[in-house]
Parts: sequence; C-alpha cells; structure tokens
Amino acid sequence: MIDRAQRISRRKFLASTAAAITLASAANGQGPVRAGRKPIAVVTTVYRPMSHAYHIAGRFLHGYQIAGKPHLPNFYVRAMHVEQTPDNDLSRDLCKQFDFRLARSVEDALVEDGKLAVDGVLLIGEHGNYPRNEKGQILYPRHEMFAKIVEAFRKTGRSVPVFNDKHLSYSWAKCKEMMAWSRELKFPLLAGSSLPVTWRRPELELPLDAPIEEALVAGYGPIEVYGFHALETLQTMLERRKGGETGLAAVTCVTGKDVWKLGDAKKWSWELLEAALARSESVNPGDVRQNVGAFAVQSMPPTPATAFLLEYRDGTRGTVLLLNGHVQDFTFACRIKGEAKPAATLFHLPPPPGARYFDAQVMNIEKMLETGTPPYPAERTLLTSGALDFLMDSHQQRGARVETPELAALAYKAPADSGYIRTALAAG
Repeated sequence: MIDRAQRISRRKFLASTAAAITLASAANGQGPVRAGRKPIAVVTTVYRPMSHAYHIAGRFLHGYQIAGKPHLPNFYVRAMHVEQTPDNDLSRDLCKQFDFRLARSVEDALVEDGKLAVDGVLLIGEHGNYPRNEKGQILYPRHEMFAKIVEAFRKTGRSVPVFNDKHLSYSWAKCKEMMAWSRELKFPLLAGSSLPVTWRRPELELPLDAPIEEALVAGYGPIEVYGFHALETLQTMLERRKGGETGLAAVTCVTGKDVWKLGDAKKWSWELLEAALARSESVNPGDVRQNVGAFAVQSMPPTPATAFLLEYRDGTRGTVLLLNGHVQDFTFACRIKGEAKPAATLFHLPPPPGARYFDAQVMNIEKMLETGTPPYPAERTLLTSGALDFLMDSHQQRGARVETPELAALAYKAPADSGYIRTALAAG
C-alpha cells in the first residue's frame, strides 16, 4: 500500500533514526536480541525507506507495538537477499546493526553447509525498478524468487513456512505453479496484502454462509497495484457467502464514462456505492462523476474511474470501483438477503511513516510461523491474483468481458475468523 513514488535519502533516514533505541536492540543499543528466537530469511526486491520490506521485515528487526505495548516477534532475521540496492538502500547498514548476513543469492540466504538454516521465509517482491509488460503489469520477480526458494527446499530435503507479499505473480500460469509447489512439498503458504487483516470501522465480520446477493468495494489508486488491494478487500468478505467460494465465471474491466453508464444500467449498484462511501473517512464533497479524474490528490494522478465487474459461478456479483479524486481509502458494502439496509465498513489504513496496517499483517505472519498453519487460505490470494491478471486482459481489450474457466474450479471455505485485527490501535 505504500506509494511507490515516496523516496527519501538513506542518509536523511539514518540521521533521523540514529538516536532511536528499538525493541530488538540490547539495553545499551548494541547487538540484536536473539535468545529464544528462531531464524528466518528475507528474500526481497528492494529494502528502502517506506518499501514493503521496510515495513514487514523491519517489524522482525525493530519489533512493533500492539495496543500500545512493545512486541518483539519470536523470530529474527538471520539472512537477507536483496535484489536491488538503490542509493537509499537500508540493508547494508541494517545488516551491521542487527548482525544478519546479506546473501548473494536466494539459496545462500536459506542454506548453510548444505542444510536449511531457517525456520521461515519472507518473500517480499514489491517495489524496485522493474519493467512493465504490454498489459501494464509490473514484472516483479515473485515467481522466480519463489522457484529458487523451492529449489533450496528440494536440495536440502526440508521445507518451512513461506509468506508471499501481495499477489502471487502477475501471470495466472505462474500463480498456479507457485500454489502447486506449496501443495507438492507440503509447506505452509500465507499470501496476500494487508487490506483483509487491517482494522475495520465499524468492526464487521460477516457470518459464514451469509446470504450475500451482491457486494462492492470503493477504493483508489493505480489499476494493478491498488486494484489487487481492492480485490482482496472484496474477496475476504464475499468468501463468507452461503456455500463458500465456488470460483469465478468471468471478469470485466471498464474505465471512464462507461463506468457510470454501467451503474445506470444496474450492472453495479449505486445503492451499495452510497453505503460504502458513507463509511469513508476521505470522501470528497460533490458529485462522484465530476470529482473522479478531475485533479490529482497527493501522489495519485487524475485518472478516470475504473470498474472491475466480477461474475461468480453461483450468480453472486462483485464490483470494485477505483475512484481517484473522490476517495483515498477502501470501503465495502454488501446486500444481504432479508436485510433492509446494506452492511458496510471502512478498512482503516493508518498512514505512513508507521503505516500500522502492517502490524496486522505481521501478526498473522507470526501466527503461521508459530503454528505451521496459515490463519487464512492462500486460495484467496490465488483467486484474486488470477482475477487481476484476467482483468488486465480485459483492460487491454478495452473493456471486453473475459470468461475465466481457469478460475471456475477454485472452491474453498473461509475460516471462521478472517484474521483482521481487533486490538486497540494505541494504548488507552
């Protein structure tokens, strides 16, 4: 969720934090705390200020707060492989401060003396300087890094839990292969973004087998990078519908004035949009049709409205609307059979520099590392990853409806607890 355009120099960052004493340092500020903690490896594209590696791996280095109280994970970073090291790279200084090894390769980060030397792997393939393909997808090497992790497991004859940040890959074929490797070698896999597990205002956990008829997420941001966040926000709620998840039949991506035309034609619900926007903490006064795309808001350019239309196999309809210029948050609303008013909530995202929604994500990573069981299914991320890839096909084809037989058999059951954070944001 951190804006890719945010950049601050390594020197300024280190100067601003040089006096800080972190939870993971000894009382005199020298040396990391390792007693009783288990080793993990970090495999990442880049470790710069405000990057996903900074926020996720950084919480295993520095610790973080839960309800205002200091918390240090029971796992420490033993080794890290960083593919790109720009001028504001932090890994080279942090490895000295926290005494972890900067590995030359993925295998080098995981293996020592021919044996797997860690009890978990964080794969964080977000941010960095990577090209885009003809569909506009950023070619982050998550699949390639994941393949090297799997190769290390095969060589050593041992596997450990793996966390994969955000969507599995930009390519459905690669996503499917990654999931297949996890099942073949039987290692726990947790994947996805922070949106499904961040705070909700008001707290809303739909009951399992809820008779949901239609759902909508209002969000913002670039079509692929933030579109995935919106899709996961939608899916973490819709997977709780009656019968559980049964797969997707087709997807459509529409932009510009056609978005409003589809709403007027009842292809998505204006009522649900109004219910979602009523929960927004950032909604702009005025007509959504006039605000969207009219001007830049902070780092978000003035882009036209975007709609994702998802047709589920069981007939349920899901909609994502990216509304740059009208909102700067993510809200959800759904129509439940027999209820007069839509159920709705805000997925609360505390802002940088702390971006504390990563607290929620790291808490769930810790649960998997501790128990060996992912707190929510990777199938959710497999479905949303595939949906995003096919939506980008639709976008490239100027709003064509794309049937998704590949996603039609993706059935799974939602957990009783979706994993979102309910602890207080701060002490008090």
